[in-house]
Amino acid sequence: MCPLAILIEPRWERRKDARPGELATAALELFIEKGFSATRLDDIAKRAGVSKGTLYLYFDSKEALFKSVIQEGIVSRITEFEAFMRTYEGQSADLLRDLINTWWDQIGGTKLGGITKLMMSESGNFPELAAFYHDEVITRAMGLFVYVIERGIQAGEFRALPMEYVPRICAAPVVMLMLWQHSFDVCGAKDIDPHAYLKTHTDMLLHSLMMR
Repeated sequence: MCPLAILIEPRWERRKDARPGELATAALELFIEKGFSATRLDDIAKRAGVSKGTLYLYFDSKEALFKSVIQEGIVSRITEFEAFMRTYEGQSADLLRDLINTWWDQIGGTKLGGITKLMMSESGNFPELAAFYHDEVITRAMGLFVYVIERGIQAGEFRALPMEYVPRICAAPVVMLMLWQHSFDVCGAKDIDPHAYLKTHTDMLLHSLMMR
């Protein structure tokens, strides 16, 4: 087959055996573009280049597909963060910086960052999915901050502060940045440099946490 024929080979033939990951990628794109409610399984199948019947070989509902997006895109990375933290031997201040920056690079600054806005806007209509997201993402993400801060307190690096609030305060500016990028950024209000913003946030955070 000539190179040009390869370039214009019909997408359907090229991807008729699409893997679940390809379907999840198409679903993520559409969930972010259109919202969960407005996205149809037909739309996802079309974006992935497969039939709706093929989609049903892997996922029996839109909710199941959404959960797969969360599990593969976000929860798997949280699991990696947890494993990395258990073997980390440096200062807790550096670990906190690594956590915030890596979260942004792997989740917040990617299409996955749009899930935050999606959940805030549609959780009331889909309480079962909201509970799933809370348990699998929010609770475990807060656990990452709890681990780092408690580690710093035990090592004498950080001063003791109310742990029911500090992890949420650590995460709140990151959540705000994800919301901004999927709200006002799309209309041209690109006045925030994410890495400069996160560096400033982390500097202020550590100034409050460090022992004097």
